[in-house]
Amino acid sequence: MSGGLVVDNVGVRFGGLVALESVSFDVPEATVTGVIGPNGAGKTTLFNVISGFIKPTNGSLTWEGKAFSPKPNHLVRDGVARTLQGVGLFPLLTAVENVMLGATIRRKAGFGSALLGLPRSDRDEAALRKEAHEWLERLGATDVAGRPAGTLAYPVQKRVALARALISRPRLLMLDEPAGGLGAEDLGPLAELITTLPREWDTPCSVVLVEHHMDLVMKVCDKVVVLDFGRCVATGTPAQVQSDPAVAAAYLGEEPPEESALTEESTS
Repeated sequence: MSGGLVVDNVGVRFGGLVALESVSFDVPEATVTGVIGPNGAGKTTLFNVISGFIKPTNGSLTWEGKAFSPKPNHLVRDGVARTLQGVGLFPLLTAVENVMLGATIRRKAGFGSALLGLPRSDRDEAALRKEAHEWLERLGATDVAGRPAGTLAYPVQKRVALARALISRPRLLMLDEPAGGLGAEDLGPLAELITTLPREWDTPCSVVLVEHHMDLVMKVCDKVVVLDFGRCVATGTPAQVQSDPAVAAAYLGEEPPEESALTEESTS
């Protein structure tokens, strides 16, 4: 595979606790892959492995055809952006300033010219500010652009955080509970945005989505990965996963069948 993300046999152990066990799946280029499962299934741990916050005990990652050892401080440089459940905005900076921070890797002017206030730096900053405003407008948050992020309602902060991730034009976008705290009226526009992201800019974007809103997952995802107690119990299209008995067992707390009706091999 020349593009996309490959998670191969990834395991994570914290002492005697097994957080992930032999998890394998791929996120093809220009597709949306959902990761679902009950609380404690290992979804956040998996995201932290892909983001470089946790080093796996075993297994490997491949990104764009090359071995990938992610480092949190270098994610944007590697073409990866992630939103957080806890938003992670700078509360004293305005909404538009928070969004602009997401594009700092793309600044053409160096720090020297920025500090000296040279014209090139001014032009660069003006262009980024304009683009940040455009993303806020697209996400329905343009009216709060000049307000400190810490004063915004949580659903609005979620929009600002998403705009900050998108302005970097990532090739891999990791969305952690993007619908959390949003009202029903917001889910439709969010779904439309997610489905357009793979072809949003010239370079294709792959999306990994962790979400509890199953209607959103089933609407926007090309493929769904189901985790339960750190194990991948099903992988397939939304329709295939919905009908898999192992998925029902994971969510209902029943004893799962010995063999899932759907496996990676049967869908690859």
